Amino acid sequence: METLNYKVLEQTGYHGYILKDAPVKVMQFGEGNFLRAFVDYFYDIANEKAGYNGKVKLVQPIGNFPQMADWINEQEGLYTLYLRGSEKGQKVDAKRVISCVHDCVCPYSEGKWDEVLALARSEDLEIVVSNTTEAGIAYTQGDSQFDQVPPNSFPAKLTRVLYERYTAFKGAADKGLIILSCELIDNNGKELQKCCNNYAKDWNLDAAFIDWMNNANTFCSTLVDRIVPGRIRDPKEMAALEEANGYTDKALDVGEVFGVWVIEGPAGLEDKLPFKKAGVNVMVVPDVTPYKKRKVRILNGAHTGFVLGAYLAGFDIVRDCMHNDTIRGFMNKMLHEEIIPTLPLDKKDLEEFASAVEDRFNNPFVNHELMSISLNSTSKWRARNMPSFLEYVGKNGKLPTCLTMSFAAYIAFYSNDVQELTDKGLVCKRAKGNEYTVSDDRWVLEFYNEHKNDDVPTLVHAVMTNEQMWGQDLTKVPGFEEATVKNLTNIRENGALAAYASCL
Repeated sequence: METLNYKVLEQTGYHGYILKDAPVKVMQFGEGNFLRAFVDYFYDIANEKAGYNGKVKLVQPIGNFPQMADWINEQEGLYTLYLRGSEKGQKVDAKRVISCVHDCVCPYSEGKWDEVLALARSEDLEIVVSNTTEAGIAYTQGDSQFDQVPPNSFPAKLTRVLYERYTAFKGAADKGLIILSCELIDNNGKELQKCCNNYAKDWNLDAAFIDWMNNANTFCSTLVDRIVPGRIRDPKEMAALEEANGYTDKALDVGEVFGVWVIEGPAGLEDKLPFKKAGVNVMVVPDVTPYKKRKVRILNGAHTGFVLGAYLAGFDIVRDCMHNDTIRGFMNKMLHEEIIPTLPLDKKDLEEFASAVEDRFNNPFVNHELMSISLNSTSKWRARNMPSFLEYVGKNGKLPTCLTMSFAAYIAFYSNDVQELTDKGLVCKRAKGNEYTVSDDRWVLEFYNEHKNDDVPTLVHAVMTNEQMWGQDLTKVPGFEEATVKNLTNIRENGALAAYASCL
């Protein structure tokens, strides 16, 4: 079977949208599955729906894995993307051949860094996008030199690219770029800008360039949200897809249907980007913080809020939980009645996001294990659920029923028939008798192991007064300790499912 390229695709009779020739308008640091299923998907739609007429040049941020670049270039930038999941309760399995990618360059290969710098001098270039992992946005004094081929870190590479552009256009204010950082750190755009300034100072670049870098260019922090499993690992499924497609595709990618990109930027930026006109789920806002809070409190908070009790009730996979009326009802009550009222965004927007969460958890293509979500649940409950809990109490003067129960379920999960503490974690047993291993910071596991023989009131008091865990003494929240003792007793005597049902 032939490898995917434009000629092979034409021979298969593919009827979807394809853009073969267009100027390169986007320089993208990162060639991985996530960016290709997320950012490049949005640009591909923008070409079709908004007439953007732009290609994306991928730049490998590190030199260790040239294979993906070879695959992408062999396929002339084409690859097949499957977006799979559930929308409004309906199974979705959508295929699209992405054609917005021009090629992929590894700047560590001979002569290829010059290719990157040549693009920096292009009149057509408008955007820089990056996802170089959380470790990618980092500055270390002396780790990169101006004339290095290429500089080591991503921010150093970007600084050099911007200097090349500044020189080529003699500092013209209208030749700055829009820089969209997608790394999973807080204030990713601002942190990237700080790093670039540090490298500019290290390299003794002139003050006029530094002024141009900070004022002619727009560094945007962004929030990205799409689960991207990436490659299909089942050889039989992969073979069946390629047989149906009529070609081999080494760069094939898979993501969930849901996707939202929130970009923090100034007024007018939305009109410079093609996404609004294309009708895709990309928004430009003055502050990304409320949207990050929405994701952490609703999506992540839902996970941490129900999975520990659901596991004790005998469930193993998120999707199966969504098919149980009690667990789904518990989660939805927690989201719609307790968490959403504490958030600062439009209620309709929040309700729609929460409804999408149920669809995402019900994804028929992803077996998301509850035990994988359970990792480090102490810090997760503190970051994801405790703020909603405390704000609800402050606003309403009473305890939120489901969030209060979720805290008891957290304690139950960490203390259910403790067997032993091993190098791998704290070994416990659930009602069915099978062992499971709790994974968390060592001091947390040692705490629960030390308290494994406590009665319920003693254990609850010890947990709630542990300020290392919560940053405060939770027994000072009126009625919380008494309610947690009652809830934990309910879980231990009647089971987690019955305890969840008591909240409805």
